[in-house]
Amino acid sequence: MKFITDIQARINSMRSTDDGATAVEYGLMVSLIAVAIIIAVGALGASLSGMFVDVETAIDPAP
Repeated sequence: MKFITDIQARINSMRSTDDGATAVEYGLMVSLIAVAIIIAVGALGASLSGMFVDVETAIDPAP
């Protein structure tokens, strides 16, 4: 009888865990952070490219 009670207790403890939900929440946070980084790099990429072109022309002017 104790064996069956232990099995039922173990099954009930598995039902009440929130590990799956927590993993999904962390996955959503990581994906949102990745999207924010991609947007920031995309926005800064064009201005940085222009800045490097300006520096290049200032250092080595065309003849």
